[in-house]
Amino acid sequence: MGVQSVERSKRIWEGAFILTLAGLITKILSAGYRIPYQNIAGDIGFYIYQQAYPIYGIVLVFSTYGFPVIISKLLAEKLEQQDEASVVKILYITLLTLLGMAIVLFSFLYWGAEVVAGWMGDKELSSLIKVISFSFLLLPFISVFRGYFQGHKNMIPTAVSQVTEQLIRVVTILLMSFILLDYGYGVYEAGAGAIFGSVTGGVAAISVLLFYLLKRKKVDQKRLYKKASIHTMEIVKILFTQGMTICISALLLILFQLVDSFTVYSLLVSGGMDEEAAKQVKGIYDRGQPLLQLGTIVATSLALSLVPLIASAKARNDMAFIQKKVDLTFRLSVVVGLGAAVGLACVLEPTNIMLFRNDHGTNVLMVFGFSILFTTLSQSITAILQGLGHPFIPAIVIIGGMLLKWILNLLLIPTYETSGAAAATLFAFGVIAVIQMMIVKRKLPGVLGNWKFVYHVLFATGAMAFVIFCYSWVLHHLFPVLGETRTFASFEALSSVVIGGLTYLFFILRGSVFTEVELSEIPIGSKGTFFIRLLKRGKRI
Repeated sequence: MGVQSVERSKRIWEGAFILTLAGLITKILSAGYRIPYQNIAGDIGFYIYQQAYPIYGIVLVFSTYGFPVIISKLLAEKLEQQDEASVVKILYITLLTLLGMAIVLFSFLYWGAEVVAGWMGDKELSSLIKVISFSFLLLPFISVFRGYFQGHKNMIPTAVSQVTEQLIRVVTILLMSFILLDYGYGVYEAGAGAIFGSVTGGVAAISVLLFYLLKRKKVDQKRLYKKASIHTMEIVKILFTQGMTICISALLLILFQLVDSFTVYSLLVSGGMDEEAAKQVKGIYDRGQPLLQLGTIVATSLALSLVPLIASAKARNDMAFIQKKVDLTFRLSVVVGLGAAVGLACVLEPTNIMLFRNDHGTNVLMVFGFSILFTTLSQSITAILQGLGHPFIPAIVIIGGMLLKWILNLLLIPTYETSGAAAATLFAFGVIAVIQMMIVKRKLPGVLGNWKFVYHVLFATGAMAFVIFCYSWVLHHLFPVLGETRTFASFEALSSVVIGGLTYLFFILRGSVFTEVELSEIPIGSKGTFFIRLLKRGKRI
């Protein structure tokens, strides 16, 4: 019994690590490709793609983080009971249910593409929306196949399919946009070609999953004749209630992008801005999306690994362990989030030139970039609440935050244009993070009580900003002629990140924000402990 329990626990942790690694790779791919795409299609081309992207983002979250997780949970319970009849019924019912939902959503988007594009204020987007609609038809098969393998504690097929899906999608996006523009097609046609990557990526994912499915061992047919112990409506209810709850929590960034798709451009035009100018301004504003996504990758990875850790501790009623992990996660989120937000603000101008060829919209992106702190906190706290068994709470808070973002966009954009949209994003993310922190404090009295570390973090942040400012000043005075070139901006941005990052790390470690034991529990923690020992020796000297 003990050996089986240890083996099962080992497989769960191995599976969690594999999915975390796959999630990290797909996040990097999903954020990184937008930079070369903007370089190929320009700001207006980037605007066109970003208007339609959130719809695909919903499909991606549904088929990656939402439905497969719930399907695997249902299957795992029945596999433990060796109830093969219920396993088959769960697969059959979930596939039919999701297929019905997919057909409805496909029909709405395909035949209502012009209506949806009209809501966005740009009817030429209808071709992109029609292309995206086909990805909904692939969603049921990807979700059920992934859920099947995850339910059997085999995470390899899911991980390989996720990475393959994003690789094929990114290759399609960059190739199609480059070829179509090179052959003289317009930016809308290039956008539709790029969005077609959502279909090719989905087909690739299904192909990988089918490959693994055909390799599986055959089920004993005699077990299938037994009556299933689970009712159809119970499956459907769990699929939609718990599945949608997880989906909404994972859709934090996508939902805010969706709000911007329906409000920013249309409000700029209704405010008197020329249509072409509004498209370009929105495209420049959208540069903030990959920066925000890349800035929160560490938090996303932390969140993915945190849920099973806290859930396991709760199952054994180890509240001391949970409180310790929550406090450590909070401190780590503040350190990473604030450091990334302020660091990005310090190097944003050269980074903007390095990635997007010019410094347009730097001030707007600076406001937008500070959202990294609150999104980092929100994603980590969402993981904590899910691990504690409260998945509905973060979903409700996120929906409320999305509505707040929508209202603030309506109020601020007519006067402040994209600066207003960036401020709305920052404020709404801040409200979400603060409310979630208050809820965690109520659920776990005694946690998040020590804020003294914030002084050390603020000092480290100030030191980093000062060092980067001085370094930039020296660079521009030594090489005034090179200051406007993209090559120089790239050198300045990358070298500033290294110098600023090392400065920040030095003062964080010197301020003892984390103990040596805590650092050993964080990725690359052994290096952190080594740095602390060096610092202690330095103090003696």
